[in-house]
Amino acid sequence: MTETSVLKRFMDLVIAITALICLAPFLVCTALMILITMGRPIFFTHQRSGRNKVPFFLFKFRTMHQPRQTQETDAERITPFGLFLRKYSIDELPQLLNVIFGQMSLVGPRPLLREYDDLFTEVQNQRFLVKPGITGLAQVSGRNDISWEDKLNWDVTYVKTRTIWLDFIILVKTIFVVFSAVGFKPSGESSKFGAEE
Repeated sequence: MTETSVLKRFMDLVIAITALICLAPFLVCTALMILITMGRPIFFTHQRSGRNKVPFFLFKFRTMHQPRQTQETDAERITPFGLFLRKYSIDELPQLLNVIFGQMSLVGPRPLLREYDDLFTEVQNQRFLVKPGITGLAQVSGRNDISWEDKLNWDVTYVKTRTIWLDFIILVKTIFVVFSAVGFKPSGESSKFGAEE
């Protein structure tokens, strides 16, 4: 590991553990609200592609009710409370556990579904040279207001220019993006890669 990667891992652990401790009461309340409004399960887990396309299970708070009929779309299954969680990215907070487990970083390209692994160009595949992140350069550069091609371009740009200082800037910008709900779309943007995460 390089000095930069060691420092990045240290920063990931310190921030993720501190955030989990500080947010524990809020996370418990969120879990209880999901239990009351949607029932079990509280968490949604799904296999995603990590660094070098190694699979791992991503954690999220559940935002959809269980499918009642086959023709029901994902957008139709999002509950009002689930919509609130998505709008302010609260559903992503359980991924702090993925960071602690070493499967993700705080900052990096967002992890996508395994079924998309063969759809990337040679250049776009560079996004898999680093750990996926809870937030990334694409998320603070338009979120779902930009196309998937632009998102992937931002991912590659991050891989080529990543520094601890850039990570810090992205984390600060993420706070503004989350609280202002800039670029929020309930089910993301459809394309050959499907809906957002």
